[in-house]
Amino acid sequence: MFNKYKGFFLGALLSITSNSFLISQEEVEKSQKQINQSFTFFNFRGPIAIDVAGGSSLLIGDYKDPEFESYFRAGLKIHITSHLNINITYNKYNIAFDELYNEGFMSFDLNWELLLSPYKRLSPYLYAGGGYNASNYFENTTNKIQGGLGIEFIVTERLGLKLFGEYNYAFSSESDGLIIAETDESFIRMGIGMNIYFGGVKKREALRQKLKTIINSNPIISNY
Repeated sequence: MFNKYKGFFLGALLSITSNSFLISQEEVEKSQKQINQSFTFFNFRGPIAIDVAGGSSLLIGDYKDPEFESYFRAGLKIHITSHLNINITYNKYNIAFDELYNEGFMSFDLNWELLLSPYKRLSPYLYAGGGYNASNYFENTTNKIQGGLGIEFIVTERLGLKLFGEYNYAFSSESDGLIIAETDESFIRMGIGMNIYFGGVKKREALRQKLKTIINSNPIISNY
């Protein structure tokens, strides 16, 4: 009886063993890829970054001859994952139009930011969130929402240059407003800046050791 089905049992056993080996190999390769990606992220960037930028702001709406004015921001980013970070920024900017109006404003913004290619030097990114807007000396205040996109290039380890633009929508009430009370207003801000990354040194070195272990356990054998 056993001899009759021996070929079947041996074939099934061989198939199970082969499949188990392939699954195990896939898991090893997946783990190696994750370690390599994490090391690349910590080598290029880091879990925390100082955000500094400058550029221009421009009012959008039914205003005559809006003008480009100065814009500056500084903030802090904290990466939750390689792709996703949460950041808070202080923004100082001016709004001007028709050569008659030129006023200074500030905003405190909280954003979620998605880095599309965190394992490469060049990465596009998207962000969105909400903020608190105020004129100089907090004479007028209002809430707002914002969203933007940009591109970052890592010029050297832990230093990235970026170019970005964002759309802002300010909500006004009877007593508060960006420029005119009871009027919702929109404006754009655009600029160039840098991200200065730090932190994660111990994590990077731990990943480096794992990479060495992987290389040692998978040596390249020459055919010559």
